[in-house]
Amino acid sequence: MPTIEQRAEQAYVAIVGDVTMATIPAIADRMPEVFGWLAGKGVAPVGPPFFRYDVIDMARGLRIEVGVPLRDPIPGEGDVIAGVLPAGRYATVSHVGHPRELEGVTGDLLAWAEGEGLTFDMQRRADGEHWGARLEHYLTDPRLEPDMSKWEVVLAFRLA
Repeated sequence: MPTIEQRAEQAYVAIVGDVTMATIPAIADRMPEVFGWLAGKGVAPVGPPFFRYDVIDMARGLRIEVGVPLRDPIPGEGDVIAGVLPAGRYATVSHVGHPRELEGVTGDLLAWAEGEGLTFDMQRRADGEHWGARLEHYLTDPRLEPDMSKWEVVLAFRLA
């Protein structure tokens, strides 16, 4: 069942990619680069890695960030960018299952919010939906649980 939670702003670093629904693995597979870059700086994440969907046009393409939250902001470098997830109210839902199931879980969350009269921090533009913060937090470490059907993911979409 979805819930609404208040979140503080959160510093992070990420790598950004422009992909299609079929090529999402091209950006997802870059997550180890983010962890490696942080390790090289001696900086530890303060939470689970996430995907941030910045622009969504299911037919043409998506702009996705693969990132990790940090205690304190640090500057990016090369392909690694620094950012801040905005504070605010987020509609959230937890899911255990294969990531391919997330499209359905997302649809359910969007429908629930509409039924509750909630509006997301999203603007429709010519190139797609621009989201203020649409996140998938991956709570399961794939090195410890390789069975993707057992992964826990929390969706968190910022409300307007």
